[in-house]
Amino acid sequence: MTAAVLTEPTPFDATDGRTHLSYELLTTSALSSSTPVRLDRVDVRDAHTHQVIGSLSGQALGEAANPVGDPLPGADGYTPPPPAPTPTVIQGSQQWIIWLDLALDRGQPAPEVLEHRLSGAILTASGPSAFEETVQTTATARTAPLDLSPPVLPGTWYASESCCGNTHHRRGLAPINGRFSVPQRFAIDWYRVGAQGQAWEGDPAQLTSYLSYRQPVVAAAGGRVVEVQDGLPDNPPPVTPPVPPIEDTVGNHVTLEVAPGRYLLYGHLQPGSLNVREGDCVEPGQVLGLIGNSGNSTTPHLHFQVMTTAEFFPTDSPPFTFREFRVLGQVEPRIWDDNLGLQPTGVLPITPSPYEGTHHAKYPLDREVLDF
Repeated sequence: MTAAVLTEPTPFDATDGRTHLSYELLTTSALSSSTPVRLDRVDVRDAHTHQVIGSLSGQALGEAANPVGDPLPGADGYTPPPPAPTPTVIQGSQQWIIWLDLALDRGQPAPEVLEHRLSGAILTASGPSAFEETVQTTATARTAPLDLSPPVLPGTWYASESCCGNTHHRRGLAPINGRFSVPQRFAIDWYRVGAQGQAWEGDPAQLTSYLSYRQPVVAAAGGRVVEVQDGLPDNPPPVTPPVPPIEDTVGNHVTLEVAPGRYLLYGHLQPGSLNVREGDCVEPGQVLGLIGNSGNSTTPHLHFQVMTTAEFFPTDSPPFTFREFRVLGQVEPRIWDDNLGLQPTGVLPITPSPYEGTHHAKYPLDREVLDF
């Protein structure tokens, strides 16, 4: 089998107090179409010491692997993912992607170089033939993630679709310009939350019912405006809009260049609310525009992420952290913009989090509710 890593694995610290590595291993069976391979185990190891820092096997491997081109199960907020295939069988000449989300033991540093050990069996007509091979030795990033100020004003916010798990951000594989990428790997959708835990109140078919609507978005770091798109209409909630052209996916948006090869994207803004132009230099905390519902958005929210290019497609999505915030709780069910307005009420089912409290230089994990 052959393998390729789609990004430079970058260690980042999250609210669980652990260092994470989240990236993808694209595997290809080099055997004929009549000879499948059973993949039993994937070990991620320190290439220098060969110490295993993470493993996938059985159901966990089945849930973290799928053929390229398969639809993403369970990320629509309605349909539970089907049972994982156990064992994982890769047909000859087929490409599979393995979604690696590793959480290292507390205090364990990330290796400087990773290697991947695959084990399983070739399923021949005469019976299975066991194999083990080491593939794709790759260096981890030595540059720390950007440590940012909040992209929104102080208050309580719900961090939806952030890493790490089966979300359309984390597992959104995109073939762009002849290459596979995961352009939203660490993107977060932000929703304003009220004192009673509500994300909307009143009529969910009205934009003004959503607490996020027309909330200011602010520069999370000083930088230069490199792209502005305006003029796309807000979508009426909570009906899922038609899929827009690829260039309109994030709707009205602002992109800031804040470091060499690092850009901040603010998406789904209200038309006419953007108050910066390309070439403007902005200071941290400066208002850029207001949250809307433009582009591929069903209910008002801010799509925020770090990119490696000024364009949303193609780009890579590296991790980032926020300088300070306080975790208040978490939301267990997957509630995102496509089903937020379809809930019986606008009150989020917020439950206690084991990571409650103040955090510094951390990445918020999926579905946490926090105070900036």
